[in-house]
Amino acid sequence: MWKNVLSLFICIFCAGHLHGVDESKGCGKTHRVLQFENEHVKVWKTVIMPDQPLNMHRHDCSRVVVGLKGGSLTKIEKSGEQSELIFETGKAYWLTEDPPGTLHADINESEEPIEVMVIELK
Repeated sequence: MWKNVLSLFICIFCAGHLHGVDESKGCGKTHRVLQFENEHVKVWKTVIMPDQPLNMHRHDCSRVVVGLKGGSLTKIEKSGEQSELIFETGKAYWLTEDPPGTLHADINESEEPIEVMVIELK
């Protein structure tokens, strides 16, 4: 039963790709670690270190982000507009796809790393 529930949960969500992230497990660096991937889904953990922004990127699909170690990110649009994204530890968030032609960067301005799990449906 749990396998069916998990499959349904994953199949509901679709996430865009993050760009400009060091995919190594380098200590002290913002990085992404693949957790699981097959022909249907890709799941990764992203660690966003203080003062190491994610480069300009976009999300072509809506996605689920789960706060593993919460915190606040500053989202900076290519236009210069800024907003705050807050991820509480243990909570899941629905983030919609970005509007066509837009880009943004994310910055962790705190003194602690932020860790999230991203679920992407292919």
